[in-house]
Amino acid sequence: MNDTTDNRLSTGITGLDEVLAGGLLPGRAYLLRGGPGTGKSTLGLNFLIAGASKGEKALFITLEEAETSLRINAAKMGMDLSGIDFLDISPGPDYFSQVETYDIFAPAEVEREPLTQTITEAVQQINPVRVFLDPLTQFRYLSSDVFQFRKQVLSFLRFLTQSGATVCFTSENSAAMPDDDLQFMADGIITLDYNDFGRHVIISKFRGSNFTGRSHSMKLDASGISVYPRLVPDVHGVAFKADSISSGLPELDKMLQGGLERGTVTFLSGPTGVGKTSLGGQFMKAAALRGERSVLFSLEEETAIMLGRFEAIGLGARGAINEGNLLVEKVEPLQFTPDEFVRRVRYEVEEKHTRIVMIDSASGYRLSMRGQELVSNLHALTKYLQRMGVTVLLAVETSQLTGDFRVTDYDISYLADNILFLRYLEIDGRLRKAIGVLKKRLTDFEKTLREFEITSEGIKIGQPLTGLRGILSGIPTWVKSEEGQ
Repeated sequence: MNDTTDNRLSTGITGLDEVLAGGLLPGRAYLLRGGPGTGKSTLGLNFLIAGASKGEKALFITLEEAETSLRINAAKMGMDLSGIDFLDISPGPDYFSQVETYDIFAPAEVEREPLTQTITEAVQQINPVRVFLDPLTQFRYLSSDVFQFRKQVLSFLRFLTQSGATVCFTSENSAAMPDDDLQFMADGIITLDYNDFGRHVIISKFRGSNFTGRSHSMKLDASGISVYPRLVPDVHGVAFKADSISSGLPELDKMLQGGLERGTVTFLSGPTGVGKTSLGGQFMKAAALRGERSVLFSLEEETAIMLGRFEAIGLGARGAINEGNLLVEKVEPLQFTPDEFVRRVRYEVEEKHTRIVMIDSASGYRLSMRGQELVSNLHALTKYLQRMGVTVLLAVETSQLTGDFRVTDYDISYLADNILFLRYLEIDGRLRKAIGVLKKRLTDFEKTLREFEITSEGIKIGQPLTGLRGILSGIPTWVKSEEGQ
């Protein structure tokens, strides 16, 4: 069950290879399922091209689409098919006019033998390492009954694999002719799906190997197929020291008893416009001064607007960007699936060694769900970042400007190791802001609130607001001290 990746054959799609624990096992037969337009032929071509690029013999057996059509479509996607042999046994244009009748024998009995011989001769002549057959279900029409079809397919697949080939074949599944029998015969099943929530790939069977189950996001466009594996946090992780990192503001560090620890998740909670993004920017500014890289993924605000605001309050974002210590990236949640976004985050963490990741915001992230469940996806992403020693900042918006205090409008509070909250206050007819720490898992924290200001000179944290009561209600009142002041 633990074949090394050295023994495997790449599918030509990096994300799919990851789902398959390194690729396909050689000398086996794999079924590609899916409706029309889901990408079965494109996946098969990727499989053949990956082999041809390594000097392996690759054979495409097409029983339906003509070779010329396949080559034209592949060229539009930038695929090089020069190293691939084709065996085109699809019906030609003259088949319709040359009507043949069989008075004694059934058509299947007459046509099966020459077709089988054609394929056998091609395989023996080319001796391919990889074979893609599209679609195998055409063999049904060359069999007199279900038993003969099953026996014929098993024999054919065994002939190919014992000849040293790894085989991928497609099926045309319908209610009238289901492909359940082919699923039993295949060593592995790769299902491609296309619905209202996007494209997905599912591995439901993979003999002799582990694989990542569940549904994984997939894209099919003019550049080909991309697969974005569903994140499994437990398979990732590095050793790190959970030391505190400073915010660069002594008053805030005092509230946090030193700062935020590495490998923790911090919620920056508050209503719109209160300063959550700017507060996150302050931590990233401090990281840049330490020579550490941070990334802010904005799922709502445009990058130019955000950078302009950072510059206006003295966070020095453009300088940090020029030095490679900061990246501010706009992510359109309606164009990216959660799995695709995860791939982007993983690249920053594993390739760019990013130490702080801020996601702005949970509401924007929720838009990318496309029918999936918010909590499980966000759980997987934050746990992965924690295991990689990354400090996570998540902007969490609350719908109410004042009134009863809430951390978040979603049931995700359990994910937070730390909760920093910002509140609007109405004091003497003026709208002011306060900051407080509601939760800190690894250390104690200051239990009082302080005034929070965003100025042209940066963020300022005031002294504890010990003379106010009812701050969490948004309508605080002053109380006299015991000395009567």
